[in-house]
Amino acid sequence: MKSPFLYDIVILTDSRYVAPKVLNDYKRNVLLEDQLIAQALTSEGYKVWRTNWDNAEFDWSTTKMILFRTTWDYFDRFEEFFDWLNVVRSKTQLVNSYHLIQWNIDKHYLQDLHQKGVKIVDTYFIEKGDQRSLPEILEHCQWKDAILKPAIAGAARHTYKIHSKNVESYTPVFKDLIQEEAMLLQPFQYRVLTKGEVSLMAFGGQFSHAILKRAKPGDFRVQDDFGGSVHDYAANEQEIAFCEAVIRACPELPVYARVDAMWNDDNELCVSEVEMIEPELWMRNHPAAAAAFAKALKDSIKEST
Repeated sequence: MKSPFLYDIVILTDSRYVAPKVLNDYKRNVLLEDQLIAQALTSEGYKVWRTNWDNAEFDWSTTKMILFRTTWDYFDRFEEFFDWLNVVRSKTQLVNSYHLIQWNIDKHYLQDLHQKGVKIVDTYFIEKGDQRSLPEILEHCQWKDAILKPAIAGAARHTYKIHSKNVESYTPVFKDLIQEEAMLLQPFQYRVLTKGEVSLMAFGGQFSHAILKRAKPGDFRVQDDFGGSVHDYAANEQEIAFCEAVIRACPELPVYARVDAMWNDDNELCVSEVEMIEPELWMRNHPAAAAAFAKALKDSIKEST
């Protein structure tokens, strides 16, 4: 019988990166990362295609599974993305799973990790509709410097460094945001300015490779969107064990994940975020990792059949 599937795996991106006519270094990196994964999956015998997640012309039931990679507009179109997700999950298999995506899309997952013994950056959640002012909340937490950001976000969207001298200037934007979404407050970790933030990649629960992100002088955000820089990094045994322990604390084993961690004031490694929906994996720094990624996906397929 002829298979109803045109593809084994469709790699998901967003429309900006499907076939950009004008290239820059950022877009080249996106294309290279997806190309490395596509080649590795093809080498494992899978028929692979790549398209944007909101491609209205594509029949999602014609692929065995969809692989979330560079869908980097989802947090700006969250309601549309989630509506699409709830439709498409009945037509094909999602990687990572729908359950993990639901869990990971909202940073309240940090509470779950903390309850399972994972060291996280201290986090105070401000729920949607909270009527307190931002100065009140900062005073309640008694943190000298803090980071304010949404519970659902990416690429440092609405991420602000606040303190007693500038908190009033962020009060209007906070007042608007908290009516629409939950926010969180974290004490600023000063070592991020000197040691940076480490990203630890894991496939099938096993550590693969790491990179170090540093903020540009005068800024606190390590994302390259804001001038941050990426450096090769050799994770030590303690950091590798930390990464794998974080993965084990998740609701289920992800095919792929990125653990972002930084050092707190006591020089302890703490989770700042865990990315399982569309994490940048820096395979361009470690091309051999694409093969480990493909093997982890293949192994997960075997386990589910």
